[in-house]
Amino acid sequence: MMRQFDSQVNDFMDCLIEESASLEPAPIPAVFSPPLSEKERSKLRYCHSFYCCLMIVCLFFCSELFEVNHIRTIYHMFIALLILFILSTLVVDFIDEGRLVLDFDLLVYAFGQSPLVVCTWICMFLSVLLVPYALFHLWSHTQYGSYSHPSLYNLLFGSVFLLYQALGLGFLPTYVVVTNSLPPASCFIIILEQVRLMMKAHSFVRENTLLLSTGPSPVVPQVSQYFYFLFAPTLIYRDKYPRNPVIRWGYVATKLLQVLGCLFYAYYVFVRLCIPQFRSVSLQLFDLKAMVLCVFNSILPGKIIFLLVLFLGFFAFLHCWLNAFAEMLRFADRMFYKDWWNSTSFANYYRTWNVVVHDWLYYYVYRDFLWVSVKMHESHKTCMPLMF
Repeated sequence: MMRQFDSQVNDFMDCLIEESASLEPAPIPAVFSPPLSEKERSKLRYCHSFYCCLMIVCLFFCSELFEVNHIRTIYHMFIALLILFILSTLVVDFIDEGRLVLDFDLLVYAFGQSPLVVCTWICMFLSVLLVPYALFHLWSHTQYGSYSHPSLYNLLFGSVFLLYQALGLGFLPTYVVVTNSLPPASCFIIILEQVRLMMKAHSFVRENTLLLSTGPSPVVPQVSQYFYFLFAPTLIYRDKYPRNPVIRWGYVATKLLQVLGCLFYAYYVFVRLCIPQFRSVSLQLFDLKAMVLCVFNSILPGKIIFLLVLFLGFFAFLHCWLNAFAEMLRFADRMFYKDWWNSTSFANYYRTWNVVVHDWLYYYVYRDFLWVSVKMHESHKTCMPLMF
């Protein structure tokens, strides 16, 4: 793989040298070639970046190592693409500006209104820590002792919990996002945490309700167990999890740095491939012809950008972020994903690319829906003789 990568890098650099030589009309005493027009600079930037990404995507799908069942394959592809993208950025910046351009305005905008995001997350986390645990603690005591009409208490506490899920975690964070017009990354953080906390609260109540209904006495988990579960990289509640003996802080730092690297990686993908294309369109008279040309000129680059962002999101979150938190919490079960890159069907892909979410859906949606369907079918068969 590395030999193939070296040959691709050499071919890419030879192409850049030949193209740069063809752009220079005659030797002049200046260090760089004469200034190009805005249209030529945009075309050069777009061609270099597009060729870089197209070559790597082809290398990604044609590589024999893609059949190897290990994450190192994906990791090597990311490194190869990062190296070539850095080379492309350096060449384009030095041809256009004569220096390396470091401008993070888009990144600052995407993560804007950070204080509001932090306050919203703290409110969501504290509510999930207090409300479901308090409701379950009160409900568990109504199932034993001298309390009458337990079914009425079941309906009461169940309704309160569903109301909290719908309003406290469903409506209010969404209202904050919409009313404050949060930028994309900040909005994504709140919505992702909203969904994660809702799934964790459901898992906690569902697992302990099942345990309480089959036990001889009320067993309420400790607050520390529930608190650990809220940070653990899993959506299935258990009182105890397999734990590692020590924390490898060097491993944690490496994973967090890789998350940061993926963030800047995605930033430069958008800056180098998306913005130049649409910036040139914004300077022209917008009509049907311009819209059609913009759409069809963006189809192939858009697919390549989508693949790059998809791989970056997978690697940054499911591999680096979850492994970093698992290491800090000494969480031993690291089955966050399987070899989804070897999938031959969409069904297998959706079962393997995100095992954390798939397990939650299997236990609390698929299996419960099947159980309800079987119960309804049995009751229907029982009522059929009474109708005749």
